[in-house]
Amino acid sequence: MALALTRRDPGRIEAAREQFLSAWARTDRIFEIIPAEEIERQPIVWRHPFIFYVGHLPAFSWNQICGSLLKWKSFNPYFDELFCRGIDPDVDTGECHWHPEVPQAWPNLADTLEYRDRVRGAVLESLETIGRLRSNDLMAQNGRVFQMVLEHEYMHQETLTYMLQQVPLVRKRRSRFMPVYSFQPAPASQTIAIPAGKARLGADISELPFGWDNEFNELVVEVPGFKIDSLPVTNGAFYEFMESGGYEDERCWQCEDWLWKNLEGKKSPTCWFQNDGAWFFRSMFDSFPLERVRSWPVSVSLAEARAYARWSGKRLPTEAEFHRAAYYGPDGREADYPWGNADPGARHGNFDFVCWSPLPVGSRPAGASGWGVLELVGNGWELTDTPFKPFPGFTAYIESYADYSRDFFDGKHFVLKGASWATDANLLRASFRNWYQAHYSYVFAKFRCVS
Repeated sequence: MALALTRRDPGRIEAAREQFLSAWARTDRIFEIIPAEEIERQPIVWRHPFIFYVGHLPAFSWNQICGSLLKWKSFNPYFDELFCRGIDPDVDTGECHWHPEVPQAWPNLADTLEYRDRVRGAVLESLETIGRLRSNDLMAQNGRVFQMVLEHEYMHQETLTYMLQQVPLVRKRRSRFMPVYSFQPAPASQTIAIPAGKARLGADISELPFGWDNEFNELVVEVPGFKIDSLPVTNGAFYEFMESGGYEDERCWQCEDWLWKNLEGKKSPTCWFQNDGAWFFRSMFDSFPLERVRSWPVSVSLAEARAYARWSGKRLPTEAEFHRAAYYGPDGREADYPWGNADPGARHGNFDFVCWSPLPVGSRPAGASGWGVLELVGNGWELTDTPFKPFPGFTAYIESYADYSRDFFDGKHFVLKGASWATDANLLRASFRNWYQAHYSYVFAKFRCVS
């Protein structure tokens, strides 16, 4: 829901207040999974420990709303700076964009929570104040800054969730919101031919209440015809690749991916492990024999997905092919979502924290695209082999966050589309772009092949 706020619209201000309270409640539910003694745990070496995110979410809110736009005096400038930006090191070299120096000791949890609560109060106070602000800054208009802060919160909820999946089960509190598991067999994947035609990437900035800088400008491209799998690759199918020796067959791998795999000693997807010779899958709160979750989508890095695709005699889709398969159909019309223009709901896909778990692929047939391609949105982000680049006419228009995208136009980050089970429904717009490095293997990301 867009937060188009004015001082004469108390109903929208109240709706915005409820949206912030709802977002914060979900964030708090996620942090409840982490015992206090684990708050400085760093389960992924390429991410800060959990305590950073306790402070980062309010610091971002303060810096963008109260600091940048309203120019309010800070009650904790040190925390504003310390928690202002996270890390995304190159997984091969360790080099990273600018971020504050990592302290010798992180602030304690009590002080960080006090900071969080004061910032939350200030954000709620600002909802009416922004409406009276006279500013030429685009972010001060029509609630854009509030939508940006909310979407930032949603994105980090997912970050926290995939970080939590790497924490041993015995070191987590089981959530009050229990996962909804399903283990039925998956339908057979079909090969769907999609004829040549147009695809629209990005958006016109005038048509969205808010969008991140990399979503603009609109770019219409002609896409050659291609064939795409109707379903993502499952754990069961990927196991066949692994058992056939795919991780040891250099012919399956791009050169840089092969070097990374060997350096990491990688022999299976990140959440798979062996016990007494049998393979298991570690979910957020439980471990299952791999055979039981063979119908779930496999979650791997782009490098591993590339290797599987080459092994199968296919390749990964481009960003443009994803758009053509997802948002168009035989009638040539573009839709807001693969299933049409209806607002996203649970019947359309596994997103918005409804299940807290992957589902068997093909479980939401109502979410099929016009071509009959299933599950393009939900159950896991869709990996593409398109480097993350700006669209023509790109402008880092968010002055207070000018480095949001441009630090990652480095040829090492690649576009992901769609959504996972831990993606908020507000992020499902067609122009939204996610991106990660090819050798980063922790994201809830799935893939399908094309030819």
